[in-house]
Amino acid sequence: MSDDQVGGVQSVTRAVRALELIAEEGELGVTDLGRELGVHKATASRLAATLAAGGLIERDPVTDRYRLGLGLIRLVGAAMASIDLVRTAHPVLEELADRTHETVNIGVLSGGGVVYVDQVSSAHLVATTNWVGRRTPLHGSSSGKVFLAHMPEPERQRILERPLEALTRRTMTDPARLRRQLEEVRVRGYATIQDELEEGLNAVAAPVWRSGGDLVAALSVSGPSFRVRSIDLPRLGRLTVDAADAVSWRLGHAGRRGD
Repeated sequence: MSDDQVGGVQSVTRAVRALELIAEEGELGVTDLGRELGVHKATASRLAATLAAGGLIERDPVTDRYRLGLGLIRLVGAAMASIDLVRTAHPVLEELADRTHETVNIGVLSGGGVVYVDQVSSAHLVATTNWVGRRTPLHGSSSGKVFLAHMPEPERQRILERPLEALTRRTMTDPARLRRQLEEVRVRGYATIQDELEEGLNAVAAPVWRSGGDLVAALSVSGPSFRVRSIDLPRLGRLTVDAADAVSWRLGHAGRRGD
């Protein structure tokens, strides 16, 4: 590990410890913070200023002491939303995996792609890999196509204006063709991929809505192409839509397919 990498890890460790100390004490001044961290006051001051710039802590203008900031509330809210989604959806994922005998995932939009937050794996010996925590591109995954199909047009346009990476020889990289496919996704209620993310991997995905009609996640079923064949996709699509609607209902959404 280089000196820069060591310094970066040390800075992150100090930042985390600083947040923990401020949480424990309620408020801390720079002098006290430096003493607890074992660093010079100037170093503690720079660290506090960086955390404050990110909204993670805030300075009391009267006492000059720091307390936790509203930025942490946003982070906690996002984390709790994902935890609540997983807790709510997991029984439905298990039921769908039992019905399809394939791997079922639920993913959320994050960092310009889909990040999978829960999975129930297939009972088959030949099953898909563990996708939890992994990110897939929007244009190359069935879950990503769900998000692309239902996002506002200006946002979709910005994504489709950029070059689309060919992950396999069958990845959809032509924006015009992809747009036509996304219209089909909106009409039939689910998206598909065939050898587009990985060779030999097929999948279907459907949208999960929360109270208020916001798209919160995509629920998908995937498996090797010799089991999840083209002829199987409509049946799996209908099952996936039903499961996604069940999760949506549990999250307080009264309609179907974004109604």
